[in-house]
Amino acid sequence: MKTEPPPSLETVLDLMLDAVCVVDADGCFVYVSAACESIFGYTQEEMIGRQMMELVAPEDRERTLLAAQQVMSGQPSLHFENRYIRRDGQRVDIMWSARWSEDDQLRVGVARDITRRKRSESLQEAVYAISEAAHNAADLPSLFEQVHQITSRLIPTPSFFVALNAPDQGRPIFPYVRTDGDPARLPLDPAAVLCAEVTRTGQALLLTASSEGVCDTLKALTATESFCWLAAPLSTRQGCIGALLLNDTAQNATYCEQDIDLLQFVANQVATAIERKQMQARLERMAQYDELTGLPNRAFLFDRLKTALARARRNDERLSLLYLDLNGFKQVNDGYGHSVGDLLLQAFARRLNQHTRETDTVARMGGDEFVVLLEGSPTAADTAVVVTHILAAMQAPMELAGLALAIQPSIGVAHFPEHGTDEASLLRRADEAMYQAKSASAQQRANDDPVVDISHHQNHH
Repeated sequence: MKTEPPPSLETVLDLMLDAVCVVDADGCFVYVSAACESIFGYTQEEMIGRQMMELVAPEDRERTLLAAQQVMSGQPSLHFENRYIRRDGQRVDIMWSARWSEDDQLRVGVARDITRRKRSESLQEAVYAISEAAHNAADLPSLFEQVHQITSRLIPTPSFFVALNAPDQGRPIFPYVRTDGDPARLPLDPAAVLCAEVTRTGQALLLTASSEGVCDTLKALTATESFCWLAAPLSTRQGCIGALLLNDTAQNATYCEQDIDLLQFVANQVATAIERKQMQARLERMAQYDELTGLPNRAFLFDRLKTALARARRNDERLSLLYLDLNGFKQVNDGYGHSVGDLLLQAFARRLNQHTRETDTVARMGGDEFVVLLEGSPTAADTAVVVTHILAAMQAPMELAGLALAIQPSIGVAHFPEHGTDEASLLRRADEAMYQAKSASAQQRANDDPVVDISHHQNHH
């Protein structure tokens, strides 16, 4: 029986799914098997004689050189992972096993494409990392910082933008922008155009100078900007709220089609995290602020007062508490309806805020009762000046729903430490003083004009 000759070693190597690469002491390819073309995108002829490091992703070159030196010193390498840039610009993850042949002065390595596995692992890690960031980040800026770091492990991020729609401003705002280049040259105008486009379409977009099938606005952008852009919408249940954008400021055309899905995946996680953070902020605000006036509510005031008292005791300081109640507010509600009463409370709150210091706390206790906390060790005389200032500020009528209403508050005052050393006692003393002032005011109103002055029923201006 005739025996067929065994296939040559080269034929066997070319049949392997993993690629075999032989590199000389200078780091140049001297032999590659056929599988290299499917992994790296280059033909065997194109790779022979080429420096291996030219194909390694820039961010992995330093540690790849170190690993190569260790192999050449006689330490075989198993399962070393790095990234290469394919001929089409895409990144490919490679796992290497390599050893050095001292006799031949050659480094022999076997390369396995693990891109799919690494991407799956990276996406799983990103989901967990973004979810953890959304839970632990103190606010949205710190969340965006962490998302930027997470994204940079998946896709190069020379410039990273978070854009959020702001319909009242006519263009998106950028709560987070970072760049490896000159911050003064950040292309915010193109970023705003791209944000508007992906928000409109709800589709991620890769934009380069060679992009085809884009709208006229984007065509004009590619004509003036040779940068490579990647943008993905931030989609929530309420619609698109903005976009994540990456820009290759070095003009290396870094991004490719496979990066679109990656960025959209990250954007989906970020949109969910933003939605959760915004909901959390709304709930916290509802718990601490009065819905009608936007002022701190009773619970917030108690917390602020408790902290202020602790500070005053520690620093041997004084503080004052003003308790305000609107005289004749019931007349407004009964005569003009609760909607006008609500407008009056809002206007009073705004004016009260405008005529107190930024360091003072103005809160609504409920109904038509308000409290002002004065810190900074005010004397009784200082507090009296604030009271006079508030009463003077309320003299001018408030224009509300075609009415001009001038309404004065009754104000009670309590001082720490003379009138109390805890929250409850100070508030009780200020409340009692307010009712005394209200009673005195009622007696005066019995002889004078009513406190609620309807200057004119209709606003003729």
